[in-house]
Amino acid sequence: MQVGFKTDKGKTRFNNEDACFVMLHDKVFVVADGVGGGNSGEIASRMAVSQAANYVLDHPIEQCKNDVELKEYLEDCVNFINRQVYLKSKAHIENDGMATTLVMAYMRGGNLYIMNVGDSRAYVYRNKNLVQITEDHTYVNTLVKAGLISSEEAKTHENRNMITRAIGMEETIDADFFKISMDLEDIILICTDGLHGELSPGIISKVLDENLSMSETCGKLITLANQSGGKDNITVISLKVTEEDINE
Repeated sequence: MQVGFKTDKGKTRFNNEDACFVMLHDKVFVVADGVGGGNSGEIASRMAVSQAANYVLDHPIEQCKNDVELKEYLEDCVNFINRQVYLKSKAHIENDGMATTLVMAYMRGGNLYIMNVGDSRAYVYRNKNLVQITEDHTYVNTLVKAGLISSEEAKTHENRNMITRAIGMEETIDADFFKISMDLEDIILICTDGLHGELSPGIISKVLDENLSMSETCGKLITLANQSGGKDNITVISLKVTEEDINE
């Protein structure tokens, strides 16, 4: 596996409320985008990724024997993270209402397993096609699915940044689970909305098609997002699938 990751505060924000964590040995990758007043969003996102790492260290994921156990493991992990962030938000008045998106990905046996809450995303780039794996938990996406607005209208809707699910928002959480089979040379892209909100799928695809290293890919995507406005924090993890990942 080839790996790259980078985070940037963007052009207009004073602090970075995004966070990411890469556990190469365990093949676990986490991205979070915090929300909340003051520095609460920053606390929420960093707490989410650190609690994810702690959970994996305390509960070795390789002990899961099959897909059923893996799904239960990831659900338990996300529930644990949600509980920690929620309790922290209730313990201190200045953190009340803090929350964060979360994408947690795990690679094993030629498969990619993902848990998602919020509007950070995971994509797979395969055969020059960029496909979104996760589904945004946003107000406008609910309207699009109901046929009330178009995808184009959603891009400029006044409530386009309103998320409907987030880690720490409620005492319990309903996260989405995805499993996809990986092919050799696939690129897995995990990012916050600071990237996909600035760059079209076409521009992202062009960068992924340039055969750069994964670190260079992350750097170029963030540079382009900043050139496009950089109105939010930007975080990217990119993973290129190798023979080792398929045949392990």
